[in-house]
Order: sequence, then structure tokens, then C-alpha cells
Amino acid sequence: MDIVSGASYPASSLSNFAPHAFFFDGVECVCAEGPLQSFKFEDEEAQREICSLSGREAKKRGRKRNNAWRMAQCLWWKGVAYTREGPEYQKLLDALYDALFTNIDFRNALVLTGNEVLRHSIGHQDQKMTVLTEEEHHARRNCAGRFF
Repeated sequence: MDIVSGASYPASSLSNFAPHAFFFDGVECVCAEGPLQSFKFEDEEAQREICSLSGREAKKRGRKRNNAWRMAQCLWWKGVAYTREGPEYQKLLDALYDALFTNIDFRNALVLTGNEVLRHSIGHQDQKMTVLTEEEHHARRNCAGRFF
């Protein structure tokens, strides 16, 4: 099953753009795309604002910082710098998806996928180019099924 925003349910509901409200580390998020895009910004106030945006709005806002974070290979959350390819950043991603799993609509959509193999075909492969690779996306979505 390909997880993209334009797919049919339940795949569309597992997209980072899907409107699933949750709290991540005390910050209110409208969807998973908000925090992912906010990691590109060092400023905590900008991060909070981006987390409050819809998926498409957050993606658009994050594009403005693509060159900067890609050159530095550094991402941020609440004043802490993370090396993109480092284990601490992977822990941050795990924490983000743990928070997303608290949303009942997201969990219900995930359960409905059954034994389907979950993919994200439009995702990037290179960690140096994206805050969440296709492989990282798969790992977090597929591990989520173990909680049910």
C-alpha cells in the first residue's frame, strides 16, 4: 500500500499531510508534516508555528530552509541540534511517531492496513536530502503495527 496524501483511505490517512492532531514534546501539532518541517528551523517559536500549519502549508514553509539545513546537515528541535545521520535524530523521529500514534484516527487507519506492506514511493532515499527518507518512513509506519 502506497502512503500518499492523494490515495484512498486508509493510505491517505497515514500520510504526513493527514490532519491528525497530537502533542509532540508539549507542542500541539496539526499533522506529522509540521514537526518534520519545523526541524529545519533553529528558532523554537518558528517551530511551534510550523507545527500548527496544515501539511501542505508546513511543507511550503520548510522549503525555504532546504538549502541551509542540507549544507549544514543539522536539524533542530527545541534548542537542540541534531546531526541528520546521527542516532539521536533517529530517536527524535521515533519520539515523533510515538506521539502521532496517540491519535485514535491515525491508529484506526493503521489497523485497517492489516498485513499490507506499507510504502512511500515518492519519498527520497538520501538522508542528506530529506528530513525523513522513504526507508525511515517505512520503518516507523511498519513498526507501529506492533503496538496493536
